[in-house]
This record gives sequence, C-alpha cells and structure tokens, in this order.
Amino acid sequence: MNDHRLRTRNPYAGSGSATSPQFQSLERMDATRLGTLNRTRVTRNHDIIRQWAERRGARPATMPGSEYNGRLGVLRFDFPGYGGAVLRPVDWDEWFATFDARHLHFRYQDRRPDGTPSNFNRLERPTREDH
Repeated sequence: MNDHRLRTRNPYAGSGSATSPQFQSLERMDATRLGTLNRTRVTRNHDIIRQWAERRGARPATMPGSEYNGRLGVLRFDFPGYGGAVLRPVDWDEWFATFDARHLHFRYQDRRPDGTPSNFNRLERPTREDH
C-alpha cells in the first residue's frame, strides 16, 4: 500500500470508502454524466440492504475488538474472498439493530460503468439536512 492510498482511505467509514477529492468528484459525476446504471443510492431500508448484500454473497460482520460495552463496533460486510479471516460474522438482527441505533445510512452502487455488479458500499452518519 503506498502513502497516497493511506491518505485517501478512511478505515472507519466502511468498505470501499475514500475521502479524496477525486473520489468525491467521481461520485458526483456518476449521477450526472454516467447515467443511472452506476449511480450511488442511499437507503435505510433493511430489505434493500439485505437483498443487495445477499446478491453479492456478502454476510453481515464486525471487526473483532471494536465492540464496546457488549455492543457491536465497526459494521462491515464480509464478501466472498475478502476479509473473512479478520471479520467476525454476526446475524442480521444484531447488525440492523446497531445500524438503526446509530441512525446510519447505507450508500451503495448496483453496477459499475461496465455493467458488472458493484460491491461499493459505505455506512454514513446523516448530515443535519437528513434529519
């Protein structure tokens, strides 16, 4: 991993997240120039989140050691072939209870520009305008 990636990736914001200006401009561009195919969407709907994850074979998980007072810490999805050795599986009810308690939003993408399924997702805290 080079220094550039270390500066642009936020390890606490969820799988596939970045805080670089390039990433933010791409996110805006995908909704305007690239059309709806690879547009990011935001939801709190449990059914949509679960269906999105299950279509990709992803399971709800957390980072071991991130728990606090018996509650889940960092929420993640464990995708086949990625991270399973470092993630602890949790059940959907516990994952969604934590998601709801933190009032999180799920930002996700269905497809990449080339039409293949995208695993892009990020858990976000709402902004003041979202309340």
